[in-house]
This record gives sequence, structure tokens and C-alpha cells, in this order.
Amino acid sequence: MLNNILIYISSAVIIIWGIAHITPTKSVVAGYGDISRDNKLVFIMEWIAEGITLIFIGALTLLINILNGYQNPASLNVFRISAVMLIIMAVLTAFTGARTKIVFFKICPFVKTIAAVLLLLAVYL
Repeated sequence: MLNNILIYISSAVIIIWGIAHITPTKSVVAGYGDISRDNKLVFIMEWIAEGITLIFIGALTLLINILNGYQNPASLNVFRISAVMLIIMAVLTAFTGARTKIVFFKICPFVKTIAAVLLLLAVYL
């Protein structure tokens, strides 16, 4: 039961964080001032891609748990692999975006790491 709760919390956190990542895209791009059209398009693409990736990870872990349960060997592998991906994304953000003055970027590595830890706790408890 606790395992399911940990997975649901992790999934919800990452899905919400992904949505929160995508929502302010226009204002974030505008905050970078006058950049070329090509740079804006690449920035928008990458910004949305990270948000979609987070939503995908959250939805994947949620759905595999609902459909197969947390004790299924395939489910356990999905949880582990998703946790690793979240940690990789957290490290990347820690060395890039979190070094800026933007609070959202400073919080991001912690959110991703917490979600990853919750998944790993669900696997190993």
C-alpha cells in the first residue's frame, strides 16, 4: 500500500512540474529579450520538450502501476529507469539552469530528485 502511495505522489509531482514547466513558456522566452527568431524557436522547442518529458515520466510510472502493479518485474524496471532519468535531468539542471538567478530553476533539481527518491523507495521498501 505504501509503495502505491509513493508512486502516486511521485507521478503527480512530476506531471504537475511538467505542466508548470510548459505553462509559462511565452513569458520565459520574452524574458530573454531580443533574440533571433531561430533562437526563440529552439528555446521554445527545448523548453516544451523538457516539460513533455516530465509529464511522460509521470504518466508512465502512474499508468504502469495502475495497469501492472508495483510488484511486477517490468513495473519495477520502469520505476528504476524513470528514477535514473529524473536524477540525470536533476544533475543537468543543477549544472545549468540552477546556476541562474531564476528561483524556478533553483528548485527544479530538488523536485526531480525527490520524485526519483520516492520511486526508488517504492521499489526497495
